Amino acid sequence: MPTDTRGGAATAPFAAAAGSAPADRVHPRRAAPRRLPNPLAAAVLALFLVFFVLPVLWLVLAATKSDDQLVHGNPLSFGSWHALRANWDALTGYQGDAIFQWLRNSALYSFFALVITLCVAIPAGYALAMTEFRGRRTLLIATLVVMLMPNATLVVPLFLEINAVHLIGSMWSIILPYSFYPFGVYLTYIYFNTAVPRDLLDAARLDGCSEFGTFRRVALPLAAPIVALVGFFSFVANWTNYFLPYVLLPQSDQFPVQVGLGTLLDDVPQFNPTVGTLAVQRPELALATLLAITPVLVVFLFSQRYLVAGMLAGSTKD
Repeated sequence: MPTDTRGGAATAPFAAAAGSAPADRVHPRRAAPRRLPNPLAAAVLALFLVFFVLPVLWLVLAATKSDDQLVHGNPLSFGSWHALRANWDALTGYQGDAIFQWLRNSALYSFFALVITLCVAIPAGYALAMTEFRGRRTLLIATLVVMLMPNATLVVPLFLEINAVHLIGSMWSIILPYSFYPFGVYLTYIYFNTAVPRDLLDAARLDGCSEFGTFRRVALPLAAPIVALVGFFSFVANWTNYFLPYVLLPQSDQFPVQVGLGTLLDDVPQFNPTVGTLAVQRPELALATLLAITPVLVVFLFSQRYLVAGMLAGSTKD
């Protein structure tokens, strides 16, 4: 078939121009203008920095100084590695390395109480959320009331109860009260009541699972985020508890590290002028405080990833 070469030659430039026209009209996207920081938000962050970060920084640097440098030197300056080693030697030599004994006691009390808490609080929260029984509402209200009560108000009743069963001075006098954690029960109740579908549990029951089998095979794997959350809060509460061990433990070799820090504070000459040969300097006290908070920091750093991953996994449905 003959072709019109003139028409093709005439239309080719027009087609090329037509095809390139939209490209010529495309303009590069302009960068969004940067917003200036909100003055109120900047002021709040600055306050957080002053009230939370600076004291921790001062505490870390205080352990590297001598007592004279701590008082008269720059509060945010680094001391020396030699002073840090001297403070370490003095602290570990206090009452035959009592600091390590206190740390071991804290770890022992917190670990056993954590195991009992998880074994009790998770099933209790599941039962309150997923089952109906007589007295359920009353039990839930009692859990909320006890959760809202300050811990100091329970020390006298706990002392009388533990004394009645002759456990004063034993490690169980600390572990058993630590294991009573109504806040963990309430967190578990909220999670199962809002995040776990009841139809899924009903389907497991229709397949022949008992109530315990439904909890163990269906509900418990879905509750990994709340198990981690309750475990973390319970561990931190147990590790930082001071008043209850102070009342129930008569011997210093049974003290957890929080009560041990109070013993060290009593032996600082600036706070207790009657101190004799067992004087503790303030940089040593700062170093002991760092040792006391390190386990909680390590647990937080390692559990944070699993907490976030578990919550994200539980927030999506297929």
